[in-house]
Amino acid sequence: MSFFVKTSTPEDWKEQLAEPDKQWETGYSAKALAYCWEEAKGFPNSVKRVFQRSEYGVFKNIEFLVGFVEYKVPLPPWGHPSQSDIFVLAKSKNDLVAIVVEGKVSEPFGETVEDWLKDESKGKRTRLEFLSNLLKLNQDNLEGIRYQLIHRTASAVIEAKRFNATAALLLVHSFSPNYEWFDDYSNFSSLFGIKAQRNAILFAKRIDGVNLYLTWITGEKEYLTK
Repeated sequence: MSFFVKTSTPEDWKEQLAEPDKQWETGYSAKALAYCWEEAKGFPNSVKRVFQRSEYGVFKNIEFLVGFVEYKVPLPPWGHPSQSDIFVLAKSKNDLVAIVVEGKVSEPFGETVEDWLKDESKGKRTRLEFLSNLLKLNQDNLEGIRYQLIHRTASAVIEAKRFNATAALLLVHSFSPNYEWFDDYSNFSSLFGIKAQRNAILFAKRIDGVNLYLTWITGEKEYLTK
């Protein structure tokens, strides 16, 4: 249970970062994402265009309700929560949509599952089992997958269930002109039997009454210089 403070400028986002002095740099995802979304006061144009072109009706007339910066979702059994850059609760007609936003420029998605498990502990195995069961994925196929993509996607589903939303979306908002790390996103998407595309919303699967979607959206390049 938490209370959240309203932001008024992109600089307000800085204080929510885990390492503000290190992460708040021009040309990096934290600052680009903050300026892009704060100036939009909701969904940026790059995101709106993808939503409007989507073949899925739930995204065509979607309404931004509220967004939370550096949003933490606890994961069992203990340790660090999954801390998303932005969590958005949106509305489409009478349905709610839970959206987890992961901003990127040149930053990778972190360790692969194989590397994350090198200092294997019971807690890590318990967490991986929870995540794979939640997303209905085979643990044997996860070694080369970026762990961050798994727990961010799980966070979207967890919060969709908590808010009784009918849809959950993992949204990678990448400002990289060279689409860095798209291959990692593509490998992750393949776990759901789908071929990754840029600037397109893809249906992954239905999980316990929640429709899970994935998307990689190219952000406006002007925010790389903010």
